[in-house]
Amino acid sequence: MSRDKKPTSLVTHLVAGGTAGLMEACTCHPLDTIKVRMQLSKNINRNMGGKRLGFAGVGLKIIKNESFWALYKGLGAVVSGIVPKMAIRFSSFELYKSWMADANGKVSTTAVFLAGLAAGTTEAVLVVSPMDLIKIRLQAQRHSMADPLDIPKYRNAPHAAYTIVKEEGVRALYKGVTLTALRQATNQAANFTAYQEMKKYARRVQNLDELPSYQHLILGGVSGAMGPLSNAPIDTIKTRIQKSSAPGTGWERFKTVTTDILQKEGPRAFYKGLTPRLLRVAPGQAVTFMVYEKVRSWIDMFSEKLQEGEVTKMIAQK
Repeated sequence: MSRDKKPTSLVTHLVAGGTAGLMEACTCHPLDTIKVRMQLSKNINRNMGGKRLGFAGVGLKIIKNESFWALYKGLGAVVSGIVPKMAIRFSSFELYKSWMADANGKVSTTAVFLAGLAAGTTEAVLVVSPMDLIKIRLQAQRHSMADPLDIPKYRNAPHAAYTIVKEEGVRALYKGVTLTALRQATNQAANFTAYQEMKKYARRVQNLDELPSYQHLILGGVSGAMGPLSNAPIDTIKTRIQKSSAPGTGWERFKTVTTDILQKEGPRAFYKGLTPRLLRVAPGQAVTFMVYEKVRSWIDMFSEKLQEGEVTKMIAQK
């Protein structure tokens, strides 16, 4: 267990976190698109027979009307921000955690929770908020990607960013930033705390220095479900605010959206898209933690061998 006490470099966080984030985005993005469509829908989605559509039904409807690739709308915005997002998440979490360690280097559960809160806020302000807004604007477009004559307002992530800034100003990219920060803070606080505590327990019970990859996958999935269960209303309100191009202060938009949802759709509407969000975030975090831990271990192993001169010897032998 001594490896946990070794400081992990920013480069390691960047490579391991970026790789994990890329795998997570490519694997789980369709579920995020379905979640956003469900959250933006002001009426209950129904099929031709009038039966209420669940997340699978909404996904099939998107594929039928807009093609399979419509499920990947906004992926470019996610991928372009995933490396700095994950680098900031893991490196800032470790930094904040180290600041709150005691004289012996031990970190309490409360300190882990606070470090997760701070890390989530940091990534939200620096990366997630503008990236999320662009992604949501792209996902909200209901054009058919199979029809070349059906031209959308936003062609891709860079074009969406340019158009939004041109029409609404730079500040528009930070619509809903407070709610995004609150969502990310609660997500990462619950996520890191649950994961670290379960990981610590699993290592102690099994008397292992390092857990196998499948256990990182399971623990990451369980910890990843904590955030969506605790902050679903925040995420729905944030999504509605970011989709809208209406002017006004953040507080005015928050009041308008919240009141509108309550009066026209009822309290249950705050939990729209919770199922696909759980199905997106939980496996997403499972993939993220598993890939992150594996890539980090590979980098650490390579670095140790490099320091011992084994890599140089192998190259010289060849």
